[in-house]
Amino acid sequence: MRQVNVHEAKTQLSRLLARVQQGEEIVIAKADVPIARLVPISHRPVARVAGSAKDKLIIAPDFDAPLPQSLAEAFEG
Repeated sequence: MRQVNVHEAKTQLSRLLARVQQGEEIVIAKADVPIARLVPISHRPVARVAGSAKDKLIIAPDFDAPLPQSLAEAFEG
């Protein structure tokens, strides 16, 4: 694991990202104190498809009705 200072990280970001893309982890330090770590993403998120939950959710007709007073007071303190 390589450690670089903030100035080097700012000036060499593209090169550091290329190394991370190859699987290397890089620690960014400020005054020799590690503050962040660049790591490769282990998995790519799956793109969500609009409408994929259609007909799977039910919203009650009184969804936006006021809460009972005792419950409202519990939330409001």
